[in-house]
Amino acid sequence: MFRSDDLQIEGLYAAAEGDRGVVVSHPHPQMGGSMINNVVEAITESFFACGYSTMRFNFRGVGRSGGCYDNGIGEQHDILEAGKFLHEQNIKDIVLAGYSFGAWISARVLAGSGRFLPAILVSPPVDFLPFNFAGLEGRIGLIACGDRDAFCNAGKLGKVASETGARLEVITGADHFFIRKERVLAECIKDYLSSP
Repeated sequence: MFRSDDLQIEGLYAAAEGDRGVVVSHPHPQMGGSMINNVVEAITESFFACGYSTMRFNFRGVGRSGGCYDNGIGEQHDILEAGKFLHEQNIKDIVLAGYSFGAWISARVLAGSGRFLPAILVSPPVDFLPFNFAGLEGRIGLIACGDRDAFCNAGKLGKVASETGARLEVITGADHFFIRKERVLAECIKDYLSSP
């Protein structure tokens, strides 16, 4: 458990050697999203396999985390405090990796904080939530989505990738939920993390 505002937030932390870490954030709390999710687990496992300490957590109001849904405002504090937890474990280089709603919150945190390495956004729901990528040039390293995703058009994400300098990976046959495509997503992330 770690604190965010006056709340206790539930997380799962896995320590690796070295000083690199990742904060992994989950889908929409009001649509059943939590840190126990196939895509969140694929992201987390990919980072850990590449030597990163990992912190995935439940946003406020989810699972054993206190509080309630805060329209994406308090949730930004939750990510920042998860990052602070990693920093307190002597982790200096921290990546934000968000899936769906978690990608939206991660992008909002990036816009207001310069302390994180380029982020990974998985299926950022640009057709569902109001993203603003202005000022995020060089702040997003990888965007991954499926070619059958109803919440993010791959063409739109191609434009975002071009404007921000991000690498775009479009996974054939995957929808927003990556059912039976988790391994393909994991390999995309590991390939990105292993690139010079």
